[in-house]
Amino acid sequence: MATFTYTVRDKAGKVAKGKLDGESKEAVQAKLTQMGYIILELDQQGGLAALNNITFGTGVKPKDITIFARQFSTMINAGLSLTKCLAILGGQTENPYLRDIISQIGKDVEAGQSLSDSMARHPKVFPPIFINMVRAGETGGVLDEVLNRVADHFEQEQALKGKIKSAMTYPVAMGGMVVVILAAMMIFVVPTFEKMFSEMGGKLPFMTQLLVDASDFVAGVGGIVTVVVFAALIFAFKWWSKGPGRLIWDGATLRMPVFGPLVRKIALARFTRTFGTLVTAGVPILSALDIVADTAGNEEVAQAVRKVRAAIKDGETIAKPLSESKVFPSMLVQMIAVGEETGALDTMLNKIADFYDEEVSTAVEGLTSLIEPLMMATLGVVVGGMVVALYLPMFNVITLVK
Repeated sequence: MATFTYTVRDKAGKVAKGKLDGESKEAVQAKLTQMGYIILELDQQGGLAALNNITFGTGVKPKDITIFARQFSTMINAGLSLTKCLAILGGQTENPYLRDIISQIGKDVEAGQSLSDSMARHPKVFPPIFINMVRAGETGGVLDEVLNRVADHFEQEQALKGKIKSAMTYPVAMGGMVVVILAAMMIFVVPTFEKMFSEMGGKLPFMTQLLVDASDFVAGVGGIVTVVVFAALIFAFKWWSKGPGRLIWDGATLRMPVFGPLVRKIALARFTRTFGTLVTAGVPILSALDIVADTAGNEEVAQAVRKVRAAIKDGETIAKPLSESKVFPSMLVQMIAVGEETGALDTMLNKIADFYDEEVSTAVEGLTSLIEPLMMATLGVVVGGMVVALYLPMFNVITLVK
């Protein structure tokens, strides 16, 4: 038996921490899930046993889960039993880790455990939204439809991330090129000119002398010190922004002058897409909001969702507490209010998500068209400035030659 420390969220939305003994991490996960908790963190306490259970990721990508859900849905719709579906999927899945997990789920289902509970034993592979939608599909007898919606949801999430990554490729590549060019000129080109200038004598212009001093600093120990300090600052900032300063940083990103509107639209698209998918699948509103808060990706948005959940539990509508938060725009709140009044909340949420997906695409294209000329201008100014600084002393050299 090993001892595990856990952080969970109960049905009332409260976070609780504690310890629990179990034969394995999977057994403890299953026990906590059966108790009605949503697991936030679960770690084995220290010692040699804990060292033996360290994992560095499963290697299961969202694309693997999407294909799994789509194929699973097709097989169920064709009339195959759960155990037969899982046996086929376990045999044809390319990812070895996912293949083992599917085989284990098949054994659990064959032993009488529900599909959702057996999936809940593997939280690193199946996120809460997947497990809760499967549970709702089992209850309503529409598992094939739910699995199809899960696949659609993950595909749309990946499409949104793909747009952002493709937009950032050019700025990152250009930034890397600027750094490489600067480093090459500082380490190889400038020292050559400096040697030539020193042999001819004469005083260097201020701009050239500044460039030479910078080159000496970069080529010496100063360059290594700068890289180490810069890396340490990045590491410290990441730790702070993901831990104690997460709320401050996430709030600041929503209010940035240029990137803030894009970050906000991404957060709203994720909120409405996840919430709409869960409501469509029949997941209870309070449970759906718990999952939405945990998967928001922005702590300020997550806290606003938790406040909405608390207000709904006290008898409020969804729209009223949303309107009291500065995170959600009035258009979104009004459309959700209409969805509540007409009984078509899921449809309205999905329409809002589609709208914000389009807004994100437009914003990304606009930022890309703005960043490209700025990066080119920056590269031209930096390289051009260095060339001018290197050629300024040539006028003094001509005078000395005369």
